[in-house]
Amino acid sequence: MIRIDTPMAPPEWALLERQLLKSQSEACEAFYDHYFDDNGYLLCVPRWGGDDGPDDAAENQLNWTMLHALGGSDSVLALFKRGWEGHLRQYTEAKTVEVDLARDGMYYKEFPVMFDWFHNGEGYSAFNLQGLSDPYDPTMQIRARRYAGFYTGEDPQADNYDPEHKIIRSCFNGSRGPLLRKATGLDWAGDPIEIEGRFRLGHGERSYQEMVDHFKDYNDIVGDNPMNLNTTVLALNAYMLAHEDKYRDWALEYLDAWCDRTKENGGIIPTNIGLDGTIGGECGGRWYGGIYGWGFTVTVPQTGALAHRTYSHTRAINGFGVGTILTGDQKYADTWRGVIDYINANAREIDGETKWPNAYGDYFGEEDWYDWKDQPFSSGAMEVWYWSMNRDGLSRVDSDPWVQYLEGSNPDYPSTVLKGALERVRRDMAEVAADTCSPDSRLSDDMNHINPAKTGPLTQLMLGGLPTGRVGSPLYCRLRYFDPANQRAGVPEDVAALVESLTEDSVTVSLVNVNPIESRNVTVQGGAYAEHEIATVSVDGQPDQSVSDSAFTVELSPGCGAKLELKTKRYANQPTLTFPWDRAL
Repeated sequence: MIRIDTPMAPPEWALLERQLLKSQSEACEAFYDHYFDDNGYLLCVPRWGGDDGPDDAAENQLNWTMLHALGGSDSVLALFKRGWEGHLRQYTEAKTVEVDLARDGMYYKEFPVMFDWFHNGEGYSAFNLQGLSDPYDPTMQIRARRYAGFYTGEDPQADNYDPEHKIIRSCFNGSRGPLLRKATGLDWAGDPIEIEGRFRLGHGERSYQEMVDHFKDYNDIVGDNPMNLNTTVLALNAYMLAHEDKYRDWALEYLDAWCDRTKENGGIIPTNIGLDGTIGGECGGRWYGGIYGWGFTVTVPQTGALAHRTYSHTRAINGFGVGTILTGDQKYADTWRGVIDYINANAREIDGETKWPNAYGDYFGEEDWYDWKDQPFSSGAMEVWYWSMNRDGLSRVDSDPWVQYLEGSNPDYPSTVLKGALERVRRDMAEVAADTCSPDSRLSDDMNHINPAKTGPLTQLMLGGLPTGRVGSPLYCRLRYFDPANQRAGVPEDVAALVESLTEDSVTVSLVNVNPIESRNVTVQGGAYAEHEIATVSVDGQPDQSVSDSAFTVELSPGCGAKLELKTKRYANQPTLTFPWDRAL
């Protein structure tokens, strides 16, 4: 154990951090009381679809598991679990009438019967992080293995994966297997519903017909799509429970097949793979085909405007993150770096200015790049830089305020962003208090924006990590903390942490105990899942102390703190959800 007994007046960032953990925790309790019943059911009209569906309902507890893992109150985790149980029951009981996919329940085996991973990833974002705080919960473990089994071939009712061609056979997939026909607007929009005077739709539709029209071109779902790479997060979660090789092997087999396809396609990831394994095989050979593919442009029904919804890449990126966590192999970061380079190499001079494309296809009559922007394509650039810590990639992310802080040019960032987050809690709670609508006139996504667990700033500052957001990702971070006295995840009461710089092989973090009376012990772990090895620790510039482990414990005397520099070996260990003190047994 490392003892720190240097007095430190509580820095502003530390007091703000502690206040934000407290305020968000209390706000989650108030939010739950307002929007959930005693059974954990959401007080809304449950619906199926991509406009307002089960994923939106689950997003009302987005980041709650992350908040607890940071050090939020135990009530946050308890309420999440109650709400998650209610959610699974509510949407298993909810059935469609006209949409044939969900007539027996929108969920089966506690999972969507079949839908796309743009939405499934959103709905399962909080569950995917439950293991950070709750790895020993037997129900969570059963579900993690069951969900992964829908894709590894273990469940005969969920014939999603073709091991011969290494594809997931449709964009619509789940616990009842793949949908192997073209999707319709009805499949996406859900059953007819009264709109005018009753509901406010998030996409601005004014009628049910406009809801159907919103999705009228969302047809090409057969075959594989890089969005499906989000399923590898399920395999990662199952693998980290007990290191059963079958989950790791499947995730890497599937991901490596996508790396090979990207190489075969000249360096840009294709967005449709046919049932026969060929690139573009279900879209007439068009590698850019498929829903949310590189050529996915549709018409907004209420305005007639074109909308370029080439969103597959925003979900595919997590598969490459899973591969990095599992192996430390930089080929995954390199593959996505190549995609970014490929797209930006097609910049053009347009009206005397350099423009960069964001889409490719034949929507306008002939194959070409389009959707030109003033800035280079950068989707996934933050992840690529973070996974690789390659200084060559810094120029793509150096306009980000957090990166500027890590690089020493934005010293006020912690206080500024924490104050802003506290103000956001106040605004969210004001909106909650003002919401007097009845449950039968409320859709499940009406209150998504005022869910008070907005953990991005805390994840950056405390963990030196990337915000998990709403895309179903695992946690990418350099450090994580545990409370050994209470045997739980998250910083102990009164402890604050600030990651001040990152390099490929080092982390600088300040730890402080704001309590002037009592000592606090905090366990510091390398990475979200102990994937990083901590070689040495230097306290306030003193000689290095050897650690040679994935975690170590610090005793912080009352009112004391210090700056620690950690030398690390990234991705040296297989990821695990087991708490540090149990790994030592």
